[in-house]
Parts: sequence; structure tokens; C-alpha cells
Amino acid sequence: MKGNDRGDQSGSSRPDSSGPASSNSSELTNAPATNHPTVCGLPRLEPEEAAKLVRDGALVAFSGFTPAGSAKAVPRALAARARRLHDRGKPFKIRVLTGASTGPSLDDALAEADAISWRAPYQSSRPLRERINDGRVAFVDMHLSHVPQSALFGFFGKIDLAIVEASHVTEDGRIYLTTSIGASPTFLQTAEKVIIELNRRQSPRISEMADILIPKPPPFRPAIDLDHPLQRVGKSFVRIDPDKIAGVVLTDEDDELTDLGPADETCLTIARHVVNFLQEELASGRIPPDFLPLQSGVGKISNAVLKGIGENPAIPDFLMYSEVFQSAAFDLMQSGRLRGASTCALTLAPHQMAELTSEIDYYQPRLILRPQEISNNPAVVRQLGVIALNTALEVDLFGNVNSTHVCGRDIINGIGGSGDFARNSYLSIFVCPSFAKRGKISTVVPMCPHVDHSEHSVHVIATEQGIADLRGLAPAERAEMIIENCAHPAYRDYLRRYARTSGEGHIRHDFSRVFELHERLQRDGCMLPENDVNFSAA
Repeated sequence: MKGNDRGDQSGSSRPDSSGPASSNSSELTNAPATNHPTVCGLPRLEPEEAAKLVRDGALVAFSGFTPAGSAKAVPRALAARARRLHDRGKPFKIRVLTGASTGPSLDDALAEADAISWRAPYQSSRPLRERINDGRVAFVDMHLSHVPQSALFGFFGKIDLAIVEASHVTEDGRIYLTTSIGASPTFLQTAEKVIIELNRRQSPRISEMADILIPKPPPFRPAIDLDHPLQRVGKSFVRIDPDKIAGVVLTDEDDELTDLGPADETCLTIARHVVNFLQEELASGRIPPDFLPLQSGVGKISNAVLKGIGENPAIPDFLMYSEVFQSAAFDLMQSGRLRGASTCALTLAPHQMAELTSEIDYYQPRLILRPQEISNNPAVVRQLGVIALNTALEVDLFGNVNSTHVCGRDIINGIGGSGDFARNSYLSIFVCPSFAKRGKISTVVPMCPHVDHSEHSVHVIATEQGIADLRGLAPAERAEMIIENCAHPAYRDYLRRYARTSGEGHIRHDFSRVFELHERLQRDGCMLPENDVNFSAA
């Protein structure tokens, strides 16, 4: 596998020991015993032994980008240890840093054990979400491309320990990662100590897909020389000082992925609108004849859109430059419709991973796994002309998007990588149903109470009602387009009246009524109780 020297895998591109995020003293509670059996010349630990190395209040960085490549055995052991300590009246909570979301063995287990005090940058765990929203866990919601540099320069404090899943590790400190890269390269090089979960379920050949480039720190950072989604610019491993490795824990587990289930009629209708729109853009010449690289978020709608693109003969075989490679994309690669994909994580069902592993000679040239500061890099997204497809929680009349907070208050998951792609894409598309909770909620509102993506980052909005192409439209024109094309008919009259009676200004708002729908929802359980709306389909 070819590489180059634009990013240093040996650590020389990192700050030296006197720089940010460095420390001369270990915060681990114990060192591994010297008489332990070894794995690859490194001390072998049981999960419970590894858990004992973590002190109360430590900042622990874990591998994982979605459940793909997420640490599993040691987090479970940490949760069990936390419960035992709490039962004895002793405190034990850690600060948890990851690349993105993780699996149940990490976020669910630690949250349910009341073992997390602080969490960043993204999560998709119901138990953790509950604790974030009731104030028991401090949560930092971040653009995922920002995480590695923030960790490198100590924005979160010193990383005491990195716990990272690998398919292979060598005595001289080469770490070969599994089904995700995420921020693990930075965590490995920045942490005081490292524990490796060596997962024997994952084929070491997965690392042949890895292309790990760690950009040099600013100032005067060289540009990333990447002008094709399948271009390789890095190496297949991360090299660290082997003296940092406190031990290796042997595991044998699949990634903990949940089935999204089949798309419903609403998802399929949204997908048809998006696919037809892309076909029209292609026919008009606004998308080049060879198409453009596609980024797709995770979810039923995104899967439905990918499937729809694959079934549309007017759209040519295409490439992806995305942060997640999920089930629908895998099916398209199997069929030959997807020519190749650059991603950060293989978020695939076990049977798909088995297929990938057994046919790795077919998939290896077509799949590249990158660190999230490359997969989500704004400059690369702009350079490649990526079409970004992401999910909204709600949109307002002027094209602002809330992706994260119900009624502007309670977080669902986080912004994730959507901002990295949407702001810098050639074409930014946001999708959502026009309603939620059987019509009690309109996802089109006068004003979003929380904004993750401003109107300047949103080109197109799609619901099951239709498409609103906002490019080149002034605010009042946007409002009309969104109401007539995207809002559910049960809410259109209300939204029309609001737009018509909201006074003067470039962006017209009546602050006495702007959150009226949200206030009614919280008070009455329905945004328009007088309509008694209750429906399940468009």
C-alpha cells in the first residue's frame, strides 16, 4: 500500500513533550505487572485489570465512530467497577472523549453505571441522552472534524488514557485499527498511556483499507493533496512509543450495530423527491455528467435515498466521500453502482462485514478508511465538490436547520459531521418528514429555537411533501417556497398567516409569536391543538 510523507505517523508532527496537551506524570492508578503474559511482546491484561488502571476523574479517550471499531470489553469492565465503588460509597466517574457515537458497551454501560461526568463530541445513546438532558452529564456538542486538533492542543485537558480497538499491534508500536479510524490516531499519540483491545473477530486485512494521515499542526500546515475520493495519502497504521502501551486486552466481538429497519412510505417519498431533483440537476448540467461524490448521513431516509439513486438509470455509477459507509452503500458497491467510497467507518451489519472480509480483494481497492479530520475536512469537501445529504430535526421559514435539540432544549444526538459537510459542500440537502408524533409536531416552524446550520449552509430542503430549492432566493421567497413545497397541509394556513403578518424587515419575524408553536407543544402536547391533527402518512 503506497503512502507519502505529508503526514508523520511517527509522532514528529506532534507538539514535543513541552507543548500543549503534554505531561510528564502519569495519572494511572497502577502500572501493569511485569510478570503478565504477553501479546505481541506487550503485557496482556484482562478487562478488569485494565479497568483498575483508570482513576476517578480521568479523561479517557475511546476508539469508535458509530459502533464501528468502538472499544467494548474495557468500558464494560469500567462500568462494573464503577457500580462496585458506588455500592461502597466511593466516587468514580470519568470524562469520556470519542470520535463520534459508540456502541452500547461503551455509552450505554457507562451511563447506566453513573460513571460519566463529561462527554464529547457526539452520542446516540438513550441512557446517556437522558443524563445529559437532566444535567447529570456535561456534554460538549462539536463538529467532528474539530475533535482531533482540539485533543492535540489540550482543549479538553490532558488525555490520561486511550482505549482503542485494533486488529493487530506490533512490539515496536504499530497499531492497525479495525472498522473505524475516527480520532484514534490522535488519541493514541496524545494520551499518556494506551490500552489496546485486540479484537480477533476482525480480520487484520481490514487495515489494508486504512489510509491514515495525521496533518501537521498549524501554523503553515501543508494542504492535503487529495483530489479524488479514492486517492491514498497516508499509511495503514499508527505508530506510537511502545512504552506507552500499558497492556493488550484480547476480545472476540462483532460491532454492536442495530438494524434501522425498513424505510416507511414517508422515507420512500422523500427519497423519490431527492432522487428526482438530482436527476434534474444532472440533466440541466448543474451536476457534471460523471456526477459528484456523495456524502450521506446515517438513517432510514439516507438509506432510502442511496437505494433510490442506485435504482435510477439516469444517474451514472458514482463515488462517495463520506464519514460513514452504511448498509445501503454496501449493497450498491456489491452491485457495481457505487464505484468506490472514502469513509471514516464501516457501519455494516455482521453478515455484510463477513461478506466484505471474504471478498476483501474486491472491496479493498474500492474502500478507503480515513481519520475524521480527513474524511470530514472542509477543504477536501470543497475541493471534491461533495453533494451533502443530511437529516434535519426541524427547519424554519428562512432555511435555518435545527439538527439536534427538541424545542431548542433537549439534545437528541448532536451535530456530528453534518456541519463539516453542509457548510462546505457543492450542494447541501437537508431531509426530514414534514411532521412528527402523528401530526402533533410540524417540522416546518416560523423560527428554529436552536440553529445548527444557518440559512447560508442550506441549499435544498426535502420532505415527503416536496422539494424547496432555496438557491438564489431572498428570505421572503424562501418562506413561500418552504411553506408551499415542504410544510404539511395541516400547518400551511398557520405558517402563511405568520409570514403575511410578521411586519417589515429583510427577515420578517414577530417576536411575540415566533415560538408560539413550540409553546403550544410544551403546554398542550400538540402544536395546533385546535386542529386535532392525528395522521401517520402524508
